Amino acid sequence: MCEPTKPDQGREDGQEQEQGLGQRQQQVVDMGSTTIETGDGIIHTLTIVGQIEGHQEAAQGAKTTKYEHVLPLLTAVEESGEVDGLLILLNTVGGDIEAGLAIAEMISGMRKPTVSLVLGGGHSIGVPLAVAAQESFIVPSGAMTIHPVRLNGLVIGVSQTFHYFERIQDRICDFVTRNSRISRKDFEGLMLNTGEMAADVGSVVYGEEAVRVGLIDHLGGLGDALDCLHRRMQALKKR
Repeated sequence: MCEPTKPDQGREDGQEQEQGLGQRQQQVVDMGSTTIETGDGIIHTLTIVGQIEGHQEAAQGAKTTKYEHVLPLLTAVEESGEVDGLLILLNTVGGDIEAGLAIAEMISGMRKPTVSLVLGGGHSIGVPLAVAAQESFIVPSGAMTIHPVRLNGLVIGVSQTFHYFERIQDRICDFVTRNSRISRKDFEGLMLNTGEMAADVGSVVYGEEAVRVGLIDHLGGLGDALDCLHRRMQALKKR
């Protein structure tokens, strides 16, 4: 025997849907991320934009990605039984090296399917972040700046300082070459190029070139990145 429908049941269902939508919208505002339910499972989308903020706060008004927000979020995504894949959207100018590498190592160490997409730019420490996912994409107009390590503030001009710079660069080179198809020789060549940027050392590579040198896996847009993530999610479920 069917239970009679409560007069307020439809209203309550509508309120729950509105609350769920409001929570997702607030998640986008607070964390730059959102969760989407699809036919193949649930995808969490993380945006890495502006400046990667580390131990020091960025200038007021600057768009930032805060590592203290992203690290626990990535842990939650990895451990959640409700999330099946992670899509990372990048448009970053770079920022704090330690914070950027910390986020990149977290993404690289995830077992769940991960796909990254470079949209506007994946500059500086954004390069390791872009290659950290299991597969990476870049749009044709996307750009990536590769340059030597630079530090702000007081720099003591002694051999120990330059040795410290070299060790940081080694960490970046090791991570990038471990998580992409580019050779260390080619990556260092791009990093130390003196003939491309008028006021700096380094290189800017764009969509097709980034794929050609092996830095990024594929040239494509949002649909291509999502198709790849869906394939990985389906393959994981079949195992």
